[in-house]
Amino acid sequence: MLALDLGVFNRKSHKIPVREAAIWSTVWISLALLFDLFVLLNFGRTKALEFLTGYVIEYSLSVDNIFVFILIFSFFSVKDEYQHKILFWGILGALIMRAIFIFTGVALINRFHWIVIIFGCFLVFTGIRMLTHKDIKVDPEKNMIVRFFRKFLPVSETLHEDKFFIKQNGRLYATPLFLVLLVIESSDLIFAVDSIPAILAISKDTLIVFSSNVFAIMGLRSLYFAVAGIMGLFRYLKVGLAVVLTFVGLKMLGEYFNFEIPIILSLMTIVSILLVSILTSVLIKKN
Repeated sequence: MLALDLGVFNRKSHKIPVREAAIWSTVWISLALLFDLFVLLNFGRTKALEFLTGYVIEYSLSVDNIFVFILIFSFFSVKDEYQHKILFWGILGALIMRAIFIFTGVALINRFHWIVIIFGCFLVFTGIRMLTHKDIKVDPEKNMIVRFFRKFLPVSETLHEDKFFIKQNGRLYATPLFLVLLVIESSDLIFAVDSIPAILAISKDTLIVFSSNVFAIMGLRSLYFAVAGIMGLFRYLKVGLAVVLTFVGLKMLGEYFNFEIPIILSLMTIVSILLVSILTSVLIKKN
């Protein structure tokens, strides 16, 4: 699907209109639901509910990525038509990084069960921090990865269409667009630290954890182009995400002490929190 996306449907860099993004968002969500049906038929109701709950958590948490993407693209003045390519390669890198995180996390929990206490406490702490923190600030010039990269390869002063690298006077240069990709990748690494423990609170099955992550991340790009212009309307969504993180953190801690919340109840609770935060954002007008 990724190969079709970039190699067939988006071979030429162009601005993604909202209608096209909405159609692709529907496609990705439909594929996730079809995969959930496959899980239901082959692995049973519990695994299917775990996948759906994990998918809802990861997809909703990915909305927080969109806030950061907007700030990064604004900082570097990246044109709309080049954003799709950056997000494509960014998501490809995210899939690899999250695979490493997930397999490591599951292996640690299976080997050292007490580590769920650390994951649980971390999620509760992250949820509380998200509630109390102000607006996110992005300063790519202070990004450690960007600063490290500049020491090894010169960066051109201006963009060169959608190219990541160019040759000038026989010397290889990275373009500012490649720096944007590095910042996107490093920001997703930070988000993965929050989201992977959240999904591990729902399931310890590697297939369920990774596949729900994959489908959520694959739909992130089209979701960005569909809602980037109206993100300001959902000002209470961040509160909802903070409550979700706190809830799954407490669920993880409860499991360690043999207090398990049924997966269907977890799914209903998470969906309810998100719906309330969205409705509150729509109904309560900003002063």
